[in-house]
Amino acid sequence: MTVHPFIEAEKRAGHSVKRACELLKVSRTAFYARRAAKPGPRAVRDAELAEQIADVHTRSRGTYSAPRVHAVLKRTGAGCGRRRVARLMRTAGCRRTSERAPPRTDESAPFLMR
Repeated sequence: MTVHPFIEAEKRAGHSVKRACELLKVSRTAFYARRAAKPGPRAVRDAELAEQIADVHTRSRGTYSAPRVHAVLKRTGAGCGRRRVARLMRTAGCRRTSERAPPRTDESAPFLMR
């Protein structure tokens, strides 16, 4: 678990960053370096893939789940794993919707009526 959000909250509250860093045994240099850091290459790639996943998902009218989205991305040359696609779909809120309605029957449970 990271303590940097706690130190940031203390800073916003007007408390001393130096004292918070001392109590949590974190160097001030590390706190400020992390605060000014750019996102890593994985986070940047995840953002790019999330856009592509959302595009594929909307083009399929929401019917594609992770395996099919992964297959489409693989065909277009975006190399990534199926589990990564599934994780990004979960975080983006892309869920598969069924186009077909469930089958209708006259009886709700005919096998129970015997």
